[in-house]
Amino acid sequence: MESLTNTIQAVPLNHYILLSTIIFSIGVIGVLIRRNAIVIFMSVELMLNAVNLLLTAFSVYRGDATGQVFVFFIMALAAAEVAVGLAIIVMIYRNTNSVDINVLNRLKW
Repeated sequence: MESLTNTIQAVPLNHYILLSTIIFSIGVIGVLIRRNAIVIFMSVELMLNAVNLLLTAFSVYRGDATGQVFVFFIMALAAAEVAVGLAIIVMIYRNTNSVDINVLNRLKW
């Protein structure tokens, strides 16, 4: 465990912040621009993973395991989101034969 901590701390914290910002931005752009429900769910997962990376990096740099505990709970939340989200997408596809979110306007009434 000590060698992993030294390896992670060998990379400056600014690099982790920059990488997490780029990954989170890609996720936000994917949610705002794309109309495919599966791509939107993948973009949300990208944003959660960016936060996980940043929490883990801060946790290692501070020498405190609190950030890693939060990462565990975020991963559990992401797994639940995937299970429920995929079930919703399957039901939408069965009703509309499409996963385009613009088609969902027909399901209002």
